[in-house]
Amino acid sequence: MVQVVVVTNFITASEASSQAFKTATLLKTLTVNALIMGEIGVGKKCLASFILPDASIIDASNFDELINTLDNSNEIIITNIENSPNIKRLIQIIRDNNIRVIATSKQAFSNDDIDDIFSVKFDIPSLKNRLEDVDLLIIKFEEEASKLFGGKQILNKENFKADLSQNAKSLKRQVMINYLLQDIKDKELMEIIQNYLHDKLGSNSDYRDFLYLYEVPLIKSGLKKFKSQLQLSDRLGLNRNTLRKKIADNKEYLQ
Repeated sequence: MVQVVVVTNFITASEASSQAFKTATLLKTLTVNALIMGEIGVGKKCLASFILPDASIIDASNFDELINTLDNSNEIIITNIENSPNIKRLIQIIRDNNIRVIATSKQAFSNDDIDDIFSVKFDIPSLKNRLEDVDLLIIKFEEEASKLFGGKQILNKENFKADLSQNAKSLKRQVMINYLLQDIKDKELMEIIQNYLHDKLGSNSDYRDFLYLYEVPLIKSGLKKFKSQLQLSDRLGLNRNTLRKKIADNKEYLQ
């Protein structure tokens, strides 16, 4: 059954995410320590906060802050525990003070102290292996974009190919940018390019070096719309050989 877990914003349309949420729900009723593993953007922190909603969240690389927080806590969420500069000391403090810990890591790693203190370990697969969740995440991020930028228009998905390189993190960024750009005005677009170029200009070849910013989107959109180089060269008023050369010059962006 497809559902959105409102309390966590964790999507459970796929079997893998549903199982992860079931494990998190069970852990919410227990007092054991657990390690949640997975790539960036898969929802580890989201489930950790569901298990321990009142706990402080500290990245393990912020070691001094983490140690100070442990001295005043009986439960804590430690993110990226694999980045701790002193895992042995960290684990010893957790043991000595009998602190309930939910930790996350970007990868599975072998460590005797980690294996000993975390009685439960589970993995959240990447979105590439949870494709049932992707469409619902896009809808969720659409709603967030609508509230943030105003308007009720639906994201144009005609040329939309989900960026799952960083799972929900990259997907959210992509949806936000596409939502914003689909209603952009000429002046706003020129201001974006102007701001982009401001700190990059400075050599005597800048015009040639940055011409691709104009030519590539023009060629790509033209080829998609007119279907052939012949049609496009005619519509742009360019010699066919000139167009071929521009395509060759920009081939790294046109593939």
